[in-house]
Amino acid sequence: MPEVMPKLVRPEPSRMYRWIVLIVVSLTMFGNYYVYDCIAPIADLLVKQLHFTDSNIGLLQAIYSIPNVFMVLVGGYVVDRIGTRKAIFIFGTLCLIGSAVTVASGQLAVMASGRLIFGLGAESLIVAVTTAIAKWFRGKELSFAFGINLTISRLGTWLAQNSPTWAKPAYTNWRSPLLISVGFATFCITGAVIYWAMEVYADKNFAVGQAGSTDKVVFSDLFNFGVSYWYIVALCIVFYSAIFPFETFAIKFFMDAHGTSREMGGFLVSILTASTMIGTPLFGLFADKVGKRALLMMLGSTLLIPVYLIMAYTHISLYVPMAMMGVAFSLIPALMWPSVAYIVDQSKLGTAYGLMTMIQNIGLAGLNLLVGWTNDHAHASASNPAGYAPGMWIFSILGVLGVLFAFLLRQRELGPHGHGLETITAKG
Repeated sequence: MPEVMPKLVRPEPSRMYRWIVLIVVSLTMFGNYYVYDCIAPIADLLVKQLHFTDSNIGLLQAIYSIPNVFMVLVGGYVVDRIGTRKAIFIFGTLCLIGSAVTVASGQLAVMASGRLIFGLGAESLIVAVTTAIAKWFRGKELSFAFGINLTISRLGTWLAQNSPTWAKPAYTNWRSPLLISVGFATFCITGAVIYWAMEVYADKNFAVGQAGSTDKVVFSDLFNFGVSYWYIVALCIVFYSAIFPFETFAIKFFMDAHGTSREMGGFLVSILTASTMIGTPLFGLFADKVGKRALLMMLGSTLLIPVYLIMAYTHISLYVPMAMMGVAFSLIPALMWPSVAYIVDQSKLGTAYGLMTMIQNIGLAGLNLLVGWTNDHAHASASNPAGYAPGMWIFSILGVLGVLFAFLLRQRELGPHGHGLETITAKG
């Protein structure tokens, strides 16, 4: 009888290998985030040099989100079908193309087309990277890994917001800052290529990190994710709608209503980003140790309610509300995204994240357009800073809704249908 060779059991990848993978995929989002945030610092230049209105500026951000109301769900489906490495490369390429088109012409239609192409790649890229991280870190340091990913990603945002300082000579015209953003978009491709090579190696040598078998995803799955998932989605839409559309107009608002320079306005907004770079992984690590995710998200949402009214109606130092926003912006994403991985089956995770991001984009598109229109309607400007107040009220109301949805999530998770969001801790 021929001897039967025992089946080789592949080892798990080392912790160092997993963390290198995390850094590499985060590079793609580093470039992605820079390009997204390159519009706000040139908002006043677009008004002065291209005669754009606040509604036009809102459109440049909103059109990034509008197609993703539909396409990012397809992106999540694509991630589940073709795997993370191919998806990250394809979507990263679209990011680079979109950034190049945006700078090609000062015509609104061309710039908007570039932002649309960029948005098609960027949001689906986020879904692909999020799915990849969940695959490599689920049951381990998942929340902490998401926190590190967001820290690296938001370094791109921080650099974009502070570009009026470190790239000050470029801000004599609207085009030069956008050319810089094209350079940062190349990271979307660089990270994708390196990750492809690392995942191919992992497929051959390790027990995890492989593409694995993916169940057939059918769209009826969208209605089977459970009540807790939908509370998280609801919190996602109101939370990000209170943050990113504010950032679209924040530098212009600080310049007009509080008399700051462009450099100081960019620095103030970057305080929000810098605090997340430190706070997000720490809050993620804390949640991995103690659980209590829904409770912490409720506390984070509460912080958002007063900050916009402080900026609109008081002369309190802007460092105070921006620091409060920074804590909220550190806390909620560190808990919200990894929480989905505990609620949804791994084989449907790309679709779940895609659906969540799709609905998030409804809020981002709607709020960018709404606040831009509100600012124009109220004649918000340096000569009429009170015109910014209606928009600030809109953001505060979103904070109230965030508290409500986080509270409902906690009540659900404490009941018999909970998934352990308040009790699950990392296994190490």
